[in-house]
Amino acid sequence: MARELQHGATIWDVARKAGVSITTVSHSLNGKGNISEATRERVRAVASEMGYVADAMARGLRSSKMNAIGLVFRSLDSLGNYGPNGVDVFMKLAGAAAAETLNRNLGLMLVPDLSRGPLPPFSMSLDGYIVFAPHLDDPVVALLEKRGIPYVTWDRDPGRPDFRNWVAHDDAASTRVVLNHLAAAGAGSIAYVGGTDRNAWNFDCEAAYVAWCLETGKEPRIYHVPERDGVEGGRQVGARILGDGMPGAVFCLTGRHASGAAQAMQECGVRIPGDLLVCTGSDSEHSRQHKPPISALDVDIPAAAAALVERLCEVMEGKSGSDPVLLVARFLHRKSTSPGKTRNQQKRGF
Repeated sequence: MARELQHGATIWDVARKAGVSITTVSHSLNGKGNISEATRERVRAVASEMGYVADAMARGLRSSKMNAIGLVFRSLDSLGNYGPNGVDVFMKLAGAAAAETLNRNLGLMLVPDLSRGPLPPFSMSLDGYIVFAPHLDDPVVALLEKRGIPYVTWDRDPGRPDFRNWVAHDDAASTRVVLNHLAAAGAGSIAYVGGTDRNAWNFDCEAAYVAWCLETGKEPRIYHVPERDGVEGGRQVGARILGDGMPGAVFCLTGRHASGAAQAMQECGVRIPGDLLVCTGSDSEHSRQHKPPISALDVDIPAAAAALVERLCEVMEGKSGSDPVLLVARFLHRKSTSPGKTRNQQKRGF
């Protein structure tokens, strides 16, 4: 179904508002010419504000059906790296989503941060978008809303409580699965390590951790590490946790943080799982290859891709009113959380 969009700004509109020539606009948006960085950034900001689509053919196709959808990984946009070492969940999801779209005679385009130019050709002409892990007040979501482009999200949009077109794991329930497992395995206290991206995954998992601690009478121990700091960030937080007194377990949302924290503690003589249990909320090559392997929550990739593409197709067809789709996360029990009282816990009388 073709969507109706307002006529977009022209290159002359951008040039007039930015106070430059159309040649300067073209070179600024395409990274060409001998133009100062300040001018280039000003032109890009004006173009973004006006919703200017640089490609002339794309402008002509905005009201036509392209039979293609876009996929934006906001988690990777914030990292500034679209191939983080050892993190394979994003490309697995992209592959599964591509298969789903091909089965529906659609194409799939991977697109970087839509709020920053220059954009790939046709990016504003696609029939719809899957936005992975939108941030609070996400400019990409705001742009899609402004342009009237249908979209769905992986995880709820924390800035739009009434938005219902999303698919996710039940993050609160998944967090409780981990915490209950660690407690049953003998952990008397559990430290929590979250990221700093302002997305629902971080917000909801931390809220569930705090609620669980209140219900069970445990003292919350919360640490935050930027996702982009990776393994080294995990090593640093591992040292901080030891400095504050070793808990019975550590639950890190990202696999890279979990691996780094475990490495730092093991180098200080901590045995895993003999003295400490470690788990992550996002499986990765780091958690699988660590010695010992680290228990993890895992995305059901085929189910996630199928649900996201199906919901987006419904939205593009004008269907609405459905509830969000909540999937069950898979808990992968590995040696790092083997049950039984640890030596450290026995000494403390837990």
